[in-house]
Amino acid sequence: MQNLIRTTVLILAVSLITGCSYFGVYKRDIPQGNLITKDMVSQLHLGMSRAQVAYIMGTPLMEAPFSSDQWDYVFYLDEAYGDTVQKRLTLTFQNDQLADIAKSGDMDSNVELNQDDGPGPAVEGAGDSAAPVPQIGPSGI
Repeated sequence: MQNLIRTTVLILAVSLITGCSYFGVYKRDIPQGNLITKDMVSQLHLGMSRAQVAYIMGTPLMEAPFSSDQWDYVFYLDEAYGDTVQKRLTLTFQNDQLADIAKSGDMDSNVELNQDDGPGPAVEGAGDSAAPVPQIGPSGI
């Protein structure tokens, strides 16, 4: 009887210890900053206006505090089970025209961000069962 109890306790202890380390911890990719793709960078040309650059690249992550002539686009991706990706694009303007493009990081590789990388669990069929939008008639009813 005592041998059976020891065996049972030993089996339970081993299963509890290995149960904690058997499954890996869930990790997520953590993207931060402005997404910079090679298509976006290839559309930039010297002489473009600020509005054209903002249309292509979006709002800059950083603007130089003492000079509004420099825009910085920074992207950082900490991959869950891999490397980190860092990209920085510094755009300098003179007379409201793009005068210099400075790049650091691998601009030729695109980063794939999946829609399911957002916070919380994905909801299946969320768009299929949406309630119809009520229509207001000419009388306002």
